[in-house]
Amino acid sequence: MKKFLKKLVSVFNRCRPRLGSVVCFPSNYWVLFIVSGLLSCTTVPEPIARRQHIVELAQEQGWQQHIITGKLFDLAAFLPQQLVPQTQLVIYIEGDGRGWLNKYQPSLDPTPVRALALELALQHPGNNAVYLARPCQYMTAEHRHRCEPLVWTSARFSEQVIQATNTAIDVLKARYQSKSLRLVGYSGGAAVAALVAARREDVVQLVTVAGNLDHRAWTTWHQVSDLSQSLNPADIRRGLSVIPQYHLVGEKDTVVPPALVDEFVSGFNSLKTITVRKIPNFDHHCCWVQNWSSLMAQH
Repeated sequence: MKKFLKKLVSVFNRCRPRLGSVVCFPSNYWVLFIVSGLLSCTTVPEPIARRQHIVELAQEQGWQQHIITGKLFDLAAFLPQQLVPQTQLVIYIEGDGRGWLNKYQPSLDPTPVRALALELALQHPGNNAVYLARPCQYMTAEHRHRCEPLVWTSARFSEQVIQATNTAIDVLKARYQSKSLRLVGYSGGAAVAALVAARREDVVQLVTVAGNLDHRAWTTWHQVSDLSQSLNPADIRRGLSVIPQYHLVGEKDTVVPPALVDEFVSGFNSLKTITVRKIPNFDHHCCWVQNWSSLMAQH
């Protein structure tokens, strides 16, 4: 037991900069915070390592990172090395990333541990796809202006976030000389894609994968704090009703259960342009990437 406590203190000291807020909480929570902090310290790569891993993943497939600068936020995009003009451009939008260190403590960097939307983009059939990250993901210090935990927690779908994403999409569309867009959003990226699509006239299809499309219903389901500073796709169904929608959800998804997608879709007056496909044995992460080409080819 003494050896365990000695090792616990040693690891805690290494993690201390990330656990500075522990002393601010009532004493009966301190064990929970230490254990949660230890888990994050020992099992999750630091932001630099996460960024490097994902950049290398893209480079292995012949894609490169580009930074799209903006007045509100700078956003990271990953694009095929060879720029070929596309009449229709498919833009994949990443999920929420690592927003929290544990249930109580926000992360200092939302770069995802696994960039699932990027993995999907790399599997996209054809050569007309690009990838767009969320604000503050993959960013080094010089590009982190306005980056604070609110951006990837309660304000993750704020007006500023949606404006910045919409502007970045304009840049990508101009770069590829495209006439129309298909937006593909994964998890929280589905909400961003939907909110952007509703204010554009060039989106010919909205595709969501394990998509959080009604964050009020989602926070109620999980009994967590409201995303109080965020816009909600469920509030702008009228703007989405004219856009063909293809919603993919895993039957075993406990992060965004199929019932929440059904509830979102049930709020539309007409379902003629909406398809919901529930995939047996899939959950929030498995097994989208390895089956992505066939899933997209079927619709």
